[in-house]
Amino acid sequence: MSKNVVAETNLADLTLLHRGKVRDLYDLDDRLLIISTDRISAFDYVLPNGIPYKGRVLTALSEFWFDFTSSIVENHLITTDVAAYPDNVRTHADSVEGRSMLVHKANRIDVECVVRGYIAGSAWAEYKKDGTVCGARLPEGLQESDRLHELIFTPATKAEYGEHDENISIAQMEGIIGKDLAERVMQTSVALFEAASERAEEVGLILCDTKFEFGLLGEELILIDEVFTPDSSRFWPKDEYEPGRSQRSFDKQYVRDYLNEIGWNKQPPVPELPEEVVEKTSEKYLDVYRMIVGKDLV
Repeated sequence: MSKNVVAETNLADLTLLHRGKVRDLYDLDDRLLIISTDRISAFDYVLPNGIPYKGRVLTALSEFWFDFTSSIVENHLITTDVAAYPDNVRTHADSVEGRSMLVHKANRIDVECVVRGYIAGSAWAEYKKDGTVCGARLPEGLQESDRLHELIFTPATKAEYGEHDENISIAQMEGIIGKDLAERVMQTSVALFEAASERAEEVGLILCDTKFEFGLLGEELILIDEVFTPDSSRFWPKDEYEPGRSQRSFDKQYVRDYLNEIGWNKQPPVPELPEEVVEKTSEKYLDVYRMIVGKDLV
């Protein structure tokens, strides 16, 4: 694996709370240290290759969007400045610089909140088959990548490693987290999408769909994990948009397309990516950061 890629962290004197598909979480009592590695997952499996700069892009973009959306909902971010980290974390500056966030520890709401403005990906596949998206019937005659008449909210359960996220109905979500909290996360998710979509349009991008995670800090609803990154969102170049076909995107779809092309059955063993696919994917992450933030990643 490239020396520029951080596949995992091993901060032996800190307590590793969880190693996810992309992030390593360390327990700091009432706070967490979230480190975004360069791992990449597709179809719910982590691939053998890492993607150079990916973790840095995820961290920097999330920091940008947490600030951008703070007037809509508070979030868990405390700082990304390593100089402000606790002493026992600062000793690992080489490992965490540029790819980590010190955050509040919240009680995670175990529902993934997905908002869709266009029909693409798995939503398009379901619509072609059944005329529905996550069980909700949509108007007839939609084409692939069409803009939806109104935003739709499609929740999902959080999957364990190696398992697929499961789409659920809003009624099922209400049964899991309660009707009042469900209404709060739906309204907040839509408001976040609308704000980010407007920003994206200004810089020449279309926000197709995205997913959020929320938590409770006491009684306060806050945004957690990541937000509007290429791992959680599908961005398309606005000047190339054409309904009726799939769109070039600044996300993991490039990797998914490659894996589909080679006929991978989405079961172990997980295939390695060729260097060309790794480099192209890295470029996509860096490009979308540049467009959204307005500068190159330092």
